[in-house]
Amino acid sequence: MNWEQIEGKWQQTKGDAKAQWGKLTDDDVERAEGNREKLEGILQEKYGKTKEEVHDEVDAWMKKAS
Repeated sequence: MNWEQIEGKWQQTKGDAKAQWGKLTDDDVERAEGNREKLEGILQEKYGKTKEEVHDEVDAWMKKAS
């Protein structure tokens, strides 16, 4: 699945994101609005990881969602 597909199905996909990253709250996924950059920024805040680490994690999650 590519990011455009995830973004288009964000209402269905956001539960998967919360399952993947347990620290995400309902407010966090709503704030992300399906935007990858926003989601990555929120993940950086929650987990204290680098931009590159978070980007790689999101890539891996996106591939699993296929």
